[in-house]
Amino acid sequence: MVSRTRRRSCVLAAVGCTLLAAPPALAQDTSLDPGTPLDADADIGVAWPDLALQPGEEAAATDATTDIAAEARYSWRIEGLDAIWTDLMRQRFDAASTLKANDDDPANAAQINRRAREDVELLNQILRAEGYYDARIRPQVEPQAGEFLVTLVVRPGPVYRLNSIDLAGIEGAGDKTDELREAFALEPEAPANADAIAAADERLRTAIGSEGFPFARVAEPEIVIDHATQTATIGIAVDPGAQRRFGRIVTTTDRVFDGDHVQDIARFEPGQLYDAAEVEDLRRAVIQTGLVSSVDIVPVEGQAPGTVDLQVALEPAPPRTIAGELGYGTGEGARAEVSWTHRNLFPPEGAFTVRGVLGTREQLGSLVLRRNNFQDRDRVLTLQASAAHLERDAFEADTISLSGALERQTNIFFQKTWTWSLGAELVATDERDVILDTGEARRRTYFIGALPTSLNYDGSDDLLNPTTGFRLGGRFSPEVSLSGQTFGYSRIQLDASAYQPVNDRVVLAGRVRLGSILGAPRDAIAPSRRFYAGGGASVRGYGFQSIGPRDPNNEPVGGRSLSEFSLEARVKAFGNFGIVPFFDGGNIYTSTLPRFSDFRYGAGVGVRYYSNFGPIRVDVGTPLNPQPGDSRIAVYVSLGQAF
Repeated sequence: MVSRTRRRSCVLAAVGCTLLAAPPALAQDTSLDPGTPLDADADIGVAWPDLALQPGEEAAATDATTDIAAEARYSWRIEGLDAIWTDLMRQRFDAASTLKANDDDPANAAQINRRAREDVELLNQILRAEGYYDARIRPQVEPQAGEFLVTLVVRPGPVYRLNSIDLAGIEGAGDKTDELREAFALEPEAPANADAIAAADERLRTAIGSEGFPFARVAEPEIVIDHATQTATIGIAVDPGAQRRFGRIVTTTDRVFDGDHVQDIARFEPGQLYDAAEVEDLRRAVIQTGLVSSVDIVPVEGQAPGTVDLQVALEPAPPRTIAGELGYGTGEGARAEVSWTHRNLFPPEGAFTVRGVLGTREQLGSLVLRRNNFQDRDRVLTLQASAAHLERDAFEADTISLSGALERQTNIFFQKTWTWSLGAELVATDERDVILDTGEARRRTYFIGALPTSLNYDGSDDLLNPTTGFRLGGRFSPEVSLSGQTFGYSRIQLDASAYQPVNDRVVLAGRVRLGSILGAPRDAIAPSRRFYAGGGASVRGYGFQSIGPRDPNNEPVGGRSLSEFSLEARVKAFGNFGIVPFFDGGNIYTSTLPRFSDFRYGAGVGVRYYSNFGPIRVDVGTPLNPQPGDSRIAVYVSLGQAF
């Protein structure tokens, strides 16, 4: 048997390669021909004249005769790959297999022949990607009980291994050379696996961009396959260029916002070592402003020596949004909200919103000015003026308020571990409740000034649908109230929740809330500023704000402290639907500190539909130890989990 040396190019999962020295064990230069038979006496049940036969060979005859034009169903199988057949290889074959894609359709002999030959080539590609360059595959077709059985008989041969790896030019990275070699992380003697080579190539490109080389050029890997030694050699030409530090950010146009505001959004500062990952993060953050439809960021030579400037091209997006929301809750009634927003009326990112609420128990109108990324990433400045009429079981209030807040916010695109807010609020509110001793109606006007603050930690894995981790939050609001006389008090609230997966389908979730008002008696505090419990975000099964002390008319009056807990199991039922049984408890107290006693308990079950933008929640609950007048059923509908 004589071997001949030849050179041909091939494709290896986006990695270029060259084949050298056909393996001497294969005659007539058929090493990579998918039609090469295993033996001269091939057991082909259907004598197809062009079934990849070599010159001088004949199809093996059998007693079966078949009408080539007749159609019949077929089944298929692969033999010889059990020892190396991985889940990934099977997935790739199933996704592209012609035999599998058409195995429900009857076919004639010629069609089955074509499909088998296509799958032979597919298997060859998959095996080469795994490093098996000497594989031989033979399609075998046999008639069986009115149908065909197609068998792809495979001899994978030995796996080829890497002989040497040449990253030519990488020494130009200077003291970063060793780090770049470590990032490539592929060593001689490793299998010549296309996925591993592609992953190493991607790690090298990522590392060189993260180590300060904005103008680096990395050529596509060249793979040389040597059949004589059953090895492969990798060669990659690397030109790191000069290391750079961030310089200026300039925009090609100021139609959306200028380079100074883009710098506010960036997580890096001028003078910091260039990092391509930081540039990609900036691109995503600019897109998330909603003010641009596309962003193109190009590194260019900086004005200052040793720097790289970023040239940013922004394509504006439509700036106006109209939004609506519908909701219903027992005790809150039906509620419709509509808003109109111009997201860049006051550049940069100065959004102006007109918002209105019309409900059976709430009406509101507000004007909101909101500046996103205010002098820093994810910092938001909000100014708001609103007028509202609220009807609650505990009180009615006509309120005018002016408020402002500076906060660090989280969002579903860049969930933050720590968030905070600092605010100020002026409120004029006319409120109607009753005298507790007599039950007679009364009306009082309050002028309130408050400085609300909050600090929150989020260690969960998802903002709208957490499945693991925990959250902690605290709110503190010192307030001054004028209603006949001036007095001060402080509102404090602590929230904690935790999430524990049981398996892939069940998550256990729990929540605790504690609150206290210090410095003033309950009756002196405006009814709208007291603590209440009950409702979809509190103790489910009860009406909104219905738990706690009541007046002679059996209406809730609120209190100076509260304690609540919630437990639920979030069970994935089928498809995008889930079932959530829950058990809640809590109470309101007249004392300054909660007593953790006399809880009102509620239980029920909810349904979740897990949409692309978060779970849609419908909860139905019932009170287990109701107070007089409590409804037996309460329903809550909202977006997102209860906590």
